[in-house]
Amino acid sequence: MIFDAHSDLPTFIYDERKAGKTRVLEDNYGKFFNGWVSSRVMAIWTRPDKRKEATVYGLEVLNAFLRDLEESERFELVGNVGEMKKVIEEGKTALWLGLEGGEPIGESLDLLEVFYRLGLRVLTLTWSLRNAIGDGVFERTNGGLTNFGVEVIGKAEELGIVVDLSHINEAGFWDALDVTSFPVIASHSNARKLCDNRRNLTDEQLKAIAERDGVVGAVAIPGFVDNEKPTLDKYLEHITYMADLIGYRHVGLGFDFVYYLKGWSGKSVEGFEDESKIPALVKKLKEKFSEKEVKAITFKNFERVFERIT
Repeated sequence: MIFDAHSDLPTFIYDERKAGKTRVLEDNYGKFFNGWVSSRVMAIWTRPDKRKEATVYGLEVLNAFLRDLEESERFELVGNVGEMKKVIEEGKTALWLGLEGGEPIGESLDLLEVFYRLGLRVLTLTWSLRNAIGDGVFERTNGGLTNFGVEVIGKAEELGIVVDLSHINEAGFWDALDVTSFPVIASHSNARKLCDNRRNLTDEQLKAIAERDGVVGAVAIPGFVDNEKPTLDKYLEHITYMADLIGYRHVGLGFDFVYYLKGWSGKSVEGFEDESKIPALVKKLKEKFSEKEVKAITFKNFERVFERIT
């Protein structure tokens, strides 16, 4: 079983349904889940061209996702680990709702609660740009969390929403840890020591997440794996490096496959282009880690954090 902590599939579902398709998840089960992914965070990403209408766009994407779920027999939206386990035991795939960037909530804690009531359980505070919560990694400034961002984290704690620190800049990362004692995750980030990309995490950041009993999901975006030749072996190096540095209990998987998004075709890790290559990853993991450690990395670690918070 695989717990994938980050997927942009809601964007694909929205685009396909706008084009007149139905049962998008159901009809693409073999392609996107391949019998391996048992639990996945489905993140609503506010595309840069939609930032001015982020709330409307976010709700439209969410509505498309929920309508698609209604047409599906294989998937269910879950809100806690108990529900996740039940869905998996029934032979279905458990899906969690996430926001990749807080743009859809604007500057409203009430909107955060509305999204929670609609299923939200994972909040990636920023995408790579600035929003009302704080600065993303690709902003030229390094502003950290805003006052509203501090309030958002407090509200997330109150509601039971997992705080995700992928995409936020370093100042915001440390600000977030200053204002919460809860476990945090970085759903889709790698080790900057192995690939010098601002989206990856420094050793100090990795250690800080582990100290909170959080988890880092290794991401399969080529530019975050290696600057010259991103391969499955290089991806595995990130997992191994992070496990050696902070312990296997704090490393998971956050694939962030993008091969199905317009404009991203061909931008894949060699040997790990899509879900069909998961067996190859698992085989290599079993060569590096014990059975217990493989189960933890592929599923149990994120399960532990989500069970504590949601």
